[in-house]
Amino acid sequence: MPKLLSFVALALSGSLVFMTSPAQAEPSSSIQLTDNSALDNTRQNLRDKDNMTLTAEDQKESKADLNITAHIRKTVHKDKSLSMDAHNVKIITRDGVVTLRGPVETEAESLKLQLITQQTKGVVQVDNQLEIKAP
Repeated sequence: MPKLLSFVALALSGSLVFMTSPAQAEPSSSIQLTDNSALDNTRQNLRDKDNMTLTAEDQKESKADLNITAHIRKTVHKDKSLSMDAHNVKIITRDGVVTLRGPVETEAESLKLQLITQQTKGVVQVDNQLEIKAP
């Protein structure tokens, strides 16, 4: 019995050491992204880093702006004809000016999101920065 307990303790210790050691991926198994890869958003990240484009953190905290953003978001989510991308666009409201950012499937979706936004009470202007995904 003591040998069995020793063996179990040794096996558990070895498993614990194996599970907590850092994993080393072989270079051949890593994913290589090309400049045209849909997974590579480096250019977009660089564009957003210069503080020249609005991000979600730029949303104003005024009650009016929050209400505008919430109303647009609810209206977009209720519309089942829109793609998952369209449902997830960034909606940023600052003093009644709404910026729409992110990818959408088609030009029609972009226009529909813009129309939803324009028809929302309190919206002064729409800055449509939506990007049509490449086919």
